[in-house]
Amino acid sequence: MSEASSKRARVMARSKALGHCICDPRKNCPCDIFLQRDVCLCAGERLEEPLSAEKPGLMKRMKNAGCASKIPAADLARILSRLPAASDPRLLVGLATADDAGVFQISPDLCLVQTVDVFAPCVDDPYQFGQIAACNSLSDVYAMGGAALTALSIIGYPIHTLGDEAMYQMLKGGLDKLNEAGVLLVGGHSINEEEIKFGFAVTGVVRPDAIVTNAGAQPGDALILSKPLGTGIISFAAQMGRASAESARAAALSMSTLNKSASEVMVRMGAHACTDVTGFGLLGHLRHVVRESGVTAEVWWEAMPLLPGVAEYAAQGIGSGAAERNREFAGAFVEAAKGLPEHALDILYDAQTSGGLLIALPEAKAAEMVSQLRAAGCRDAAVIGRVVEKSKGKIVVTRKKTDSPARVSAKQSPCCAAHSGVESAPGAESCSQAASPAAPGAPEAFKQFMAAVTAPGTLDAVQKELMIVALSVAVQCEPCLRIHLEKCRNLGIAPERVREAAWMGVAFGGCKAMMFWQEKGPA
Repeated sequence: MSEASSKRARVMARSKALGHCICDPRKNCPCDIFLQRDVCLCAGERLEEPLSAEKPGLMKRMKNAGCASKIPAADLARILSRLPAASDPRLLVGLATADDAGVFQISPDLCLVQTVDVFAPCVDDPYQFGQIAACNSLSDVYAMGGAALTALSIIGYPIHTLGDEAMYQMLKGGLDKLNEAGVLLVGGHSINEEEIKFGFAVTGVVRPDAIVTNAGAQPGDALILSKPLGTGIISFAAQMGRASAESARAAALSMSTLNKSASEVMVRMGAHACTDVTGFGLLGHLRHVVRESGVTAEVWWEAMPLLPGVAEYAAQGIGSGAAERNREFAGAFVEAAKGLPEHALDILYDAQTSGGLLIALPEAKAAEMVSQLRAAGCRDAAVIGRVVEKSKGKIVVTRKKTDSPARVSAKQSPCCAAHSGVESAPGAESCSQAASPAAPGAPEAFKQFMAAVTAPGTLDAVQKELMIVALSVAVQCEPCLRIHLEKCRNLGIAPERVREAAWMGVAFGGCKAMMFWQEKGPA
């Protein structure tokens, strides 16, 4: 008898005597794999062809994909509330505020930022899943305004039934993404587990005066989202074989994109607050922001950037149970306006995997923030709401941006009234005022139209401001020109670019436009 045969006989004899497989006490001996494949995993034998060859794709083995595999927020909060609170003065951010990462001060000018994130596959490809797991884990450090330095991998994987290759690809994908982020993998931990789980514990650093938490949002702030929503819905659709190739590709690209550049823009622009949007969904994570900041936030459904196909899937009822759990957790904080599509809240509660940063900063900086985010690769970045007032914590979801009398002056130029926040010359009459006697409701509709037209879109904020300068010169609108020259200065647009745009207006407006520019333009 060979050594291998002797080992099999010895191990199986023990299992049969116990009445249970010594590798898995839930199974009898001989187990199904032995009966079907003549392989005894307990004796160290390996399948020549791993079971993964019979079940292609990682998600086919998962009950819950991506961050939908996490413990529901309400359950987690209930359990954590029973733990004793930390009292060390060096702990600047801990469990109490449910922030993205812990912050521990180690010197007067340096803090550690620490986090861990592990979840189930949200794509079929192991290498791609590894990349997404790294992005998702690093994101918590970026949300705090920190710089990630080192990482430890944590993996649960059925090594006996799936073989080596998928695990290697997961680790390789994660390592490549860590290298892209400039983060060093220093070790890790592995568990032989039936359901795949993967992620990283990450350590970073941040200056004490540069920490961005979920508790700093202020009335007058804009809310900006750096990535589109819908990864959870698409992953769930993919598990059922109902996600299009376009949706799957777009979701995978979004999830495997680092939030590093977005974080750097956020810090440079002086954000008041931030959180990353992951397993608790947009409204679940915003719940933490409004509660900890003590404010009411307004979010606009029609401003939400969505991945391809997400609205259609949600309208068909496609969505995981994680969205319902998030609704249970955050619903008491949310007030939904009438007229919202039935599926809108399903998307806003959708559990995201490796989602974007949700950033609060002064509204005057919002256009420039979006412009810089798009220039940094966040092409779907958008203003999706605002912080309205101080409160005990509330979220109002509306179809679109609502007017606030405190922010819209009756003296503003018609092309700027909905969004500029800068008054025109005293006594200047707007088209809205002139139209009021003849067409009630027209001024409001026109303001909304102009707000939509002038908001950043395919053309970013800088491009649109330069176009408005050119048009203001061409049509010789003095209030428009003055307001948008000021906006150009606030956005840091070089004077020579403004002058070049103005002369484009002269070219189309003729001699009268030239005289107007020379008289009203900057000296």
